[in-house]
Order: sequence, then structure tokens, then C-alpha cells
Amino acid sequence: MKRLLSAAIILGSWVASLTAATPTRPNIMVILADDLGIGDMSAYRSRAEVQTPHLDRLAAEGMRFTRMRANATVCSPTRAALMSGRYADRVGVPGLIRTDPANTWGYFDPKVPTLANYLHGAGYHTAIVGKWNLGLTAPGTPNDRGFDFFHGFLDDMMDSYTTHLRQGHNYMRRNREVITPVGHATDIFTTWANDYLRERAAAQSPFFLYLAYNAPHFPMQPPAEWLERVKKRVPGIDPNRALSVGLIEHFDDAVGRVMATLKETGLAQNTLVVLTSDNGGSLAHFQNNDPWRDGKQSHYEGGLRIPFAVRWPGQVAPGTTSDYAGLTFDIFATALEAAGVARPAGTDAVSLVSVLRGDASGASLGTELRELYFVRREGGATYGGKSYEAIIKGDWKLMQNSPYDPLELYNLKDDPQEKTNLFAKNQKVARELQAALRLHIQRGGATPWEPPATATRNSGVRP
Repeated sequence: MKRLLSAAIILGSWVASLTAATPTRPNIMVILADDLGIGDMSAYRSRAEVQTPHLDRLAAEGMRFTRMRANATVCSPTRAALMSGRYADRVGVPGLIRTDPANTWGYFDPKVPTLANYLHGAGYHTAIVGKWNLGLTAPGTPNDRGFDFFHGFLDDMMDSYTTHLRQGHNYMRRNREVITPVGHATDIFTTWANDYLRERAAAQSPFFLYLAYNAPHFPMQPPAEWLERVKKRVPGIDPNRALSVGLIEHFDDAVGRVMATLKETGLAQNTLVVLTSDNGGSLAHFQNNDPWRDGKQSHYEGGLRIPFAVRWPGQVAPGTTSDYAGLTFDIFATALEAAGVARPAGTDAVSLVSVLRGDASGASLGTELRELYFVRREGGATYGGKSYEAIIKGDWKLMQNSPYDPLELYNLKDDPQEKTNLFAKNQKVARELQAALRLHIQRGGATPWEPPATATRNSGVRP
């Protein structure tokens, strides 16, 4: 706490120097990585094995958050929460939206306005480049959900970074047009993002760019030259780990190219940039979430803790950090406040603007005991189509990693690596958190995660 107060005092003089007048509305760019473990961004876990100089520079030019978590342990729920500002099951996406309707566990409620809808209504040009994963057909595509422009991939993952197919089907689009681009997906999305930025540099209105890479999600397919760089720099590295590091460092280079374009076009000084990941890294694919336990799909901290950095010249002091504990969807509320848009009713997200401007503790948010809720629904023998949940309140965390597992209770302050399950020993806290969790589950249960029986299933019908 002393350190946080000290940081607030230091920042106070800087904040006071900001102009009192309302600044020009910023452009907003959200860069979302796919499965980037917090241990694989060297600004968080410095070591020679993996180097991310461009991600690190972005963080150093603004504020790096140390206690942020993803809204979910897998792709679609986090993305639905980010787009809606609500917990994922409250908009119909407790699980992954996939190509196969028999293995799909979400339907993004078409009645829910998205961040793109709100920003478009406020005069922003809205665009997504990259991975969508919230619906394959109307009314679930980006152009149906508030985006003026879509250049990317509709589905959950590619079976190859170079063929861009998923189970033999092409989900690459320019708006609603099927396209067949050539090259590595990370490079393609980078080129498209840079093209968009150059177009917007000549425009009069602000823009919102949601740049959602599919890297470093498996399959682990870095370009050959990036793999060779890793092998040369780290002799004897495990071959599987080398593939993972190569894909991450290629992604880092891509972000560097986008940030360079932002600067070259003169847009950098008035653009709020957020960099984060949709969940923790996949241990099965040799990704790293150190120092946290476990990884993707897990409610242990390794599946939830994510890199999170914000660059906003003139508003965020460079080289600062924050210990505020929030969730991915706080980007939604932050972007709206930055754009001068009122917080919509029913929003679960919290704006981080006061934290970004110097309230290092987040005390002004009044969220010291904020409940953080997590849910995932999944099929297969391990999950059976059921959901499993977790909740954090203060120092305490109640969780499961399968609907068939017993509940576990951890004190994250005393036991950040979640080694000692206190469920049996502290029933009072366990019961309090169970009661709080039931309320979240009830609220989520009010929104169907399957489409109406008479509607075309946007998650399962192949276009």
C-alpha cells in the first residue's frame, strides 16, 4: 500500500500538468493476442529465451498492469465480454463458438450493443482486423455488430497460418466478401492494419481499430527465419519451445510494425493503445505463464493472468505500473469514457481512466472489494456440456476446473501460487463466496447460449 501511495504522489505532479480543457477525442486501438502467456512477455518475465522488445516498448511508453486477468480461460467468452462490457454468460457466450454446431457453447446475443456500436454512434469509424470468433453468419458477423469495416477471419482458429483454413473451410473475409489472401496470417493482419491506419490518417473522424491477432495460438507455425533466429540465439532449446518462442517473437515484430505505422502517419500522439491477451498461454504448446499455476482452460491464475499495457500520450505517464486488479472487459468502459460516451446501463465493466491518469490504487473507482467472476462451458467427457466457474473477492478465490471437481478455496495474498486448498478449513468464507457465485450464475442463466430454434445458427452454419 505504501508503494501505491508513493506512486500516486509521484504521479500527482504529472497529472496536475495536464490541460484542464477537454482533450480531442482519442483514436482507440485494441491489440489482442491469442494465448499470449504473461511469462512470455519479457517486460513481465525477463530472460534470454524469449525477447519481446516491441511489446516491452509499448508498455514502457505507458502503463503496465500487473494484476489484470482475462474474463475467461478461452477465446470466445473473453471476446464477448470485451465487446459488450458484460460478463460473457450474460450475453450468451459462456463457452467457445466453433464451426461444428455439435461442439459450440455460445450464441452472442444479437440484441446486445457492442463497443463498436457505441463508438460508431459517437462518430468513430469502427474496424476489426483479424480474428472475430463470435459468429460465422448474420446476425453474428462484425458488420452486423457495429463495425464499419472487417478484414479478417471469422472462426475460432486456423488449422494452418498459411492456408488459413478451418476444417477445410475458408473464413477469411473483407467485410462480407470471401477472400483468399497469401502469406502468414500474422503478416497479413499486420499489413491490413497498416493499410487501415494510413487510410484513417487522412480522415477527419476518430477511429476504433480492434486488431485481434490469432498469434501465438497453435498450430505453432512461425516463419522459418524466425524459428532459426531462436535456435541460433538459444542453443539446445527444446524444439517445441523454440516453435512457441518463434511464433511469439514474430508476433512481437508485427506489433512493432503497427506501432511504427501509427507514428509515421502522425496518429500516435492522439491514439489510446491497449495491448493484452484473451487468456493465459497453453502449456500443452510450450507457452509460459510464470510465475502462475497452470494455463489456458484453467481457473488457476496461469489461465487468467494476462499481460496488459496502455499507451495514451498526454494522459498516461510513461514508465508507470498499476496493481489494480481488473478484467479484460474494462477496456470497454475505458474506451467509452475516453471517447466521451456515457456508461451504458447494465455494464459490468469498470473504466480504468482514473487509474491511467494517476490513481495508482484504483481507490477512486470504489471497487476495492470488486467481485471478479469467471465462467466456461464446454463439451467432451471432461465437461459434459456443463459449466464451471470461479469467483475472486478481495484476497479470496473460489473455483473449479471441471463441473465434476470439488470446489477449491485459496487465499491469493498468502498463497499466490494456489498450493493450499482451504475449502475444508474455512467454510465461512467458502459459503460466502458460494452465495455470491450463485447470484452470478442466476444472472447468466437469464440469457440463452443457444440460438432460437427457428433461427439459423450463427455459430454452426457454414457460409
